[in-house]
Amino acid sequence: MIELDGQQWVQETLGADMRRLWRVDEVLWEGDTAYQHVLIGRTGQGISLFCDNDRQSTEFSQIVYHEAMMVPGFLLAEKVDSVLIVGSSEGVASRMAVDAGASRVDHVDIDQECVRACAEHLPYGYTPAELAEVEQGEGPVRLHYADGWSFLDQALGRGDRYDLIVVDLPDESADEADSQHNRLYGVDFIRRCHAVLSPGGVVGFQAGSPTVWRNTTLVRAYNRFRSVFDTVTYFGSDEHEWAFLFGRVEQLDDPINVMLDALPQCSYEPVSVDDASLIGSTVPPYSVRHQD
Repeated sequence: MIELDGQQWVQETLGADMRRLWRVDEVLWEGDTAYQHVLIGRTGQGISLFCDNDRQSTEFSQIVYHEAMMVPGFLLAEKVDSVLIVGSSEGVASRMAVDAGASRVDHVDIDQECVRACAEHLPYGYTPAELAEVEQGEGPVRLHYADGWSFLDQALGRGDRYDLIVVDLPDESADEADSQHNRLYGVDFIRRCHAVLSPGGVVGFQAGSPTVWRNTTLVRAYNRFRSVFDTVTYFGSDEHEWAFLFGRVEQLDDPINVMLDALPQCSYEPVSVDDASLIGSTVPPYSVRHQD
């Protein structure tokens, strides 16, 4: 953090020459885990999680973010019985998957210390009691402290299959091809996800920002998905700053209508996604659709 005007601020990098400041009124937990610097503190958006100075979620907006990441996948998948979530330390995505009808959720996160700090201090996601249960696998959610790449290799060996796979990691680093989490954005990892899908299964990724001055990683992700899946559906949150991609192995002639038809039957009832969202937020940005 930096000190400015007598206050403490997190300085979040938005681009090569841009920063955003988050005033932190109280630090609830801060430390270096084996993988990243984690800060949980009170901001103007409530209790908020930062990893390596990047805002991951806030009490105010996390539901909008998580629903944009999860709901289209619920609606595009033929069924939602088995779900794999890679990353997403807070545990909100796991809860949503269970509410959507999943009887088995494998939650894989490499950073045990961060997951436990989230459960202890964030007012959303796993509570400490829930975390103890999922760590023991005493319910539909089983938490695995593991590398996503290795977990998928083992899943392939066991013959595991998933109806929905969601990858929710810190933003892809445009200039750090060899970083730990960047490996999980690459086409090889997407193909691994593809390989463990059930028939009618869907893979969803947080894919970056649609803003034209920050869309390098979204363009890359869009092209990767189109090289792997016959059906690629874009969902740009209309109330957040992130875009998500959903790939399904089989060709769907009209994925928007598939989602519209499925929404009334979905066991999970979203509070920030409706019919109009599914129609209006599923057109990729112009510069993504019209690449040179």
